[in-house]
Amino acid sequence: MALRAETKTTFEPARVIQPFYTGGAVALSEDGKLLASTLGEEALITSLDTGATLARIEGDGEPITTLALTPDASYLIICSRSLSMRAYALQSSDSLELAVTAKLLRTVKPHSTPVVTVAVDATSSLLATGAADGSVKVWDLRGGYTTHTFHGHSGVISALHFFQVDPADALQSTKSKKRKNKQRGTEAEEVQQDDATAGYRLASGGEDGKVRVWDLHTRESVATLDAHVSVVRGLSYSPEARVLLSASRDKTAILWDARTWQQQSTVAVLESIESAGFVDNGRFFYTGGETARLRIWSAETGSEVTEEQTQGVETEAIVDVLHHPRLTSLLSVHADQTLVLRSLDPLTSLGLNQQIPALPVMRRISGTHDEVIDLAYIGSDRDLLALATNLEDIRLITLQTSGEGSSYFGADVALLKGHTDIVITMSVDWSGHWLATGAKDNTAKLWRLDPASEDYICYCTFTGHAESIGAVSLPSATPAVGSKEYERPLDYPPKFLVTGSQDKTVKRWTVPMESGKAPRATYTRKAHDKDINALATSYSTTSLFASASQDRTVKIWDTETGEAIGVLRGHKRGVWSVAFSPAGTPALTTSESGGASSAKGMVVTGSGDKTVRIWSLSDYSCLRTFEGHANSVLKVVWLPASKAGRGKGGRGVQVASAAGDGLVKVWDAQSGECAATLDNHIDRVWALAVKPPPLLSSAAQTQQAAQDESMQDTDDEEATATPEPTLELVSGSADSTLTFWHDTTSATALATTQQATQRVEHDQELQNHIRAANYREAIVLALQLNHPKRLLDLFTTVVNGPHEPGSFVGKKDVDAVIASLSDSQLWSLLRRIRDWNANGRTHNVAQHVLYAILRLIPKARLLGLRDRRRNKAAVLVTDDGEEGEDEELAGAMAELSTRDAKSRESVRDVLDGLKAYTQRHHDRLGAVSEERFVLLWALQQMDAVGGGAVDGVVGEGMGNGLGVEGGDMVMLNGVDA
Repeated sequence: MALRAETKTTFEPARVIQPFYTGGAVALSEDGKLLASTLGEEALITSLDTGATLARIEGDGEPITTLALTPDASYLIICSRSLSMRAYALQSSDSLELAVTAKLLRTVKPHSTPVVTVAVDATSSLLATGAADGSVKVWDLRGGYTTHTFHGHSGVISALHFFQVDPADALQSTKSKKRKNKQRGTEAEEVQQDDATAGYRLASGGEDGKVRVWDLHTRESVATLDAHVSVVRGLSYSPEARVLLSASRDKTAILWDARTWQQQSTVAVLESIESAGFVDNGRFFYTGGETARLRIWSAETGSEVTEEQTQGVETEAIVDVLHHPRLTSLLSVHADQTLVLRSLDPLTSLGLNQQIPALPVMRRISGTHDEVIDLAYIGSDRDLLALATNLEDIRLITLQTSGEGSSYFGADVALLKGHTDIVITMSVDWSGHWLATGAKDNTAKLWRLDPASEDYICYCTFTGHAESIGAVSLPSATPAVGSKEYERPLDYPPKFLVTGSQDKTVKRWTVPMESGKAPRATYTRKAHDKDINALATSYSTTSLFASASQDRTVKIWDTETGEAIGVLRGHKRGVWSVAFSPAGTPALTTSESGGASSAKGMVVTGSGDKTVRIWSLSDYSCLRTFEGHANSVLKVVWLPASKAGRGKGGRGVQVASAAGDGLVKVWDAQSGECAATLDNHIDRVWALAVKPPPLLSSAAQTQQAAQDESMQDTDDEEATATPEPTLELVSGSADSTLTFWHDTTSATALATTQQATQRVEHDQELQNHIRAANYREAIVLALQLNHPKRLLDLFTTVVNGPHEPGSFVGKKDVDAVIASLSDSQLWSLLRRIRDWNANGRTHNVAQHVLYAILRLIPKARLLGLRDRRRNKAAVLVTDDGEEGEDEELAGAMAELSTRDAKSRESVRDVLDGLKAYTQRHHDRLGAVSEERFVLLWALQQMDAVGGGAVDGVVGEGMGNGLGVEGGDMVMLNGVDA
């Protein structure tokens, strides 16, 4: 038996791209696979291979000042402004893609001021912390105690670095100091340590510009290097060259001879340095700083080996560079929360006095996409996403899911540079190969995108507006199949571009056929009285475009002549978004006249008055008004209607809207109701887009058309058997989150239908068991399906029927079923008895069943029933290892466990409820007994006066109804709950 359930529109977040780094400290494991980063008050561990978040460590309520990840990724140390330092033990699962477990080992207060910088030695056993009070401490990570405390800096500790010098030189220096100390009589005061630790050193750099080298063996300062005049930001040691490198914000890097601690050379970097270190066994060292250039220098000659690089803007400045000796790459961290992985391979074959270009970029990783203002699917397969993220650059990320190298879902592919101010709006053409952008620099640009060859260039720039460009739109109509424009879209740019600006004008530009030529404006029109927020072009052959403005109106324009042919009035505040209905969208039946909207098409708008409206292009009247958002509607899009149609379980005409309340709503255009609300954002949702179908060749289009035509000749069942592509909707928010929603309406409808059918089958099966007096199957199935009414009817029939001798309920078979119930079933039955016992009409049945439970179930089992159920698995396993219960029972048990967890009920709570109502029934029975006694006495007196024998007239049945076994109530005083 199949049931047709009501179709309900549902969307589920298939994938979510969230930020993992918003500025602060970053740490890298020595194999380069795990990255620890700061996300506000939280710390995240991310896999650099897959981009997956492996662990999220909650904060302590204060911002994180610094963190460290041991080279072997066994410990994570987090320091915050609360003056606490937390140490976590990390344990990876069999596959890094799954998760990393972080177990808190200890929380200590390392310094009296916040910890500013930390460092871990190569053995992952020692931790150094530097605080704002100028002190340095060394900790044993496994033991959790302090091994050294150093004082000497007069300001904030800004850099720390563990290293190990030549043991022979270290021992010779130590023995020389011991001889001197012996002569002075201070040898007894020394701490005796193993000579194997004689080479361990710790270098610390401070805000005072000094570098101090500490001997961890003798606990003394080996040297004080005073040459910098500003904050020391980088320290590194090369054991091959026996050289210590120090870099400072005074724009210099100094190489120190580790044997004499004298300056070996000074390199004028001529930029404020934030990080420096040795690479390639000490042959070269890198520097990174305020100009966003990662530069390589020769340690021997002090000259730069990388060619001159273009300086970056302030937001691209390098704040840190991560590197381990085993790695063949450098990971630079930038001020705009991006991470760039660069290859060191060009250095392996580099000769003396040779130069190389800037290190090649292997991957660019966005720690956060900041505030997502606009987005668009690009590429012929729509497997790339272009993002405008409150920056002057456009980011391209991949939507492929191969998970290999840099092609994992959400990985950065390219960066489109050209604008000099924030990009506000974007528009993509029908092919996905041409992207138009508008920015606050008063210009618009057209980009030619060829993902197959990884060629992304700026085709031309449109200059002419006097203020920021807030809207752009490329032609939306698809050229004829088989035409040269359709077959080779990269060779034929869009014919025109429409731009709208805060200067209240719209311009139509003719796009040149050759790159490099300056485009010209075909016309300029004064369009609105306030800022223009959105533009859209029609999908039909009739060339129309619409402009939406803060002046609360939307105007429809003829693209060729630039004349306004219609005005849409009705919104009470500024209009933020407008979109034409796609070609082939079914007409809407008007509610007033019963007619249908014109074949000319429709327009949907979203406004600051919190409403969404659909307008007819025939008479420019409002067909539908959708209300439901709690804030301004910022973006509206049309959802493609399915071929099956709404009546056959398909998707009808729908529109989606995104608003400042953080919600995305899907509206049924025909009924005017909200079909679904999508909630996965905590801030304004600025961007919303529907994934278009992949671009097909002419042959594929012809084949698809033939299949569609053949489907029309088949019956309905065959036509609906072919699945349609899953609708994907992506939303971008100010919370830096991208959510990819998949339409699960068909799957939900199928599951609902199957569930309803299964419910009916189970109901019928339960009724069959009841009619056939199969008490065991009936009781167990009623408990499993959560049918209290059917279960009550079954027990009522047994209790009110003929009683078998020796039975507590009325039938010995039912007694046996109660005695054999599992813990979960017994718990469910007890709660049902409590409900029945609270009702005066059903308490008699409840008392009989309760009496049977108390007589058949041991007291110890009842008292420990709740604890045993908590520890019980959802799926029972028999002795031979096979599942002892079917999936339906396991699901019912899991659902019951969830409800129990929410209610937090215990056995004591249930028994207290039973005891209270049982006492009430007992008191009422006592009152009835007294009334019965008085009645019998009155009848006897009447009999004596009248001379008739009426003994026993009302005696029958006076003890039934409320009691068990001669009218006695079941009391719970004997059960100590």
